[in-house]
Amino acid sequence: MALIRGLGLVVLMLCALPAWSAGIELRDFDDPVTEQRYRDLTASMRCPLCENQAIDDSDAPISADMRERVYQLLDEGKSDTEIIQHMVQRFGDYILYNPRLEQRTYLLWGLPVGLLVVVGVVVAWIVRSRRHASAKALSPDEQARLDALIERKESS
Repeated sequence: MALIRGLGLVVLMLCALPAWSAGIELRDFDDPVTEQRYRDLTASMRCPLCENQAIDDSDAPISADMRERVYQLLDEGKSDTEIIQHMVQRFGDYILYNPRLEQRTYLLWGLPVGLLVVVGVVVAWIVRSRRHASAKALSPDEQARLDALIERKESS
């Protein structure tokens, strides 16, 4: 029994090894405003390797390099816009979670609005056609059947 417990403890320690070995980055900031800017900037940039993960929570080496570069640029006194522009020039527009509105991104920004307009037109067309369909006159057979049902209901 002690052997099984010991083996279980070893397995548990091996499973926890990646968490222990993960490096924690400590950054020294002169003021909390700069620290918040760093957090906002790193949260707004996507890791080029991890697809949909921000560089602030990614363990990829390229994300660590990007975080280091953002820290250096903040330390140099660059503005947020300059930092973002530098990172876009280096890694491309893909790293931005919110792409800029430019000529080549009109479709990206306009497609949701266009789809809403199309869906609204289709829904309005369906509602209108159903109203007209329900307003049609009954055929003589349908009218006779309806009258018979109404008389039957009144007589019972």
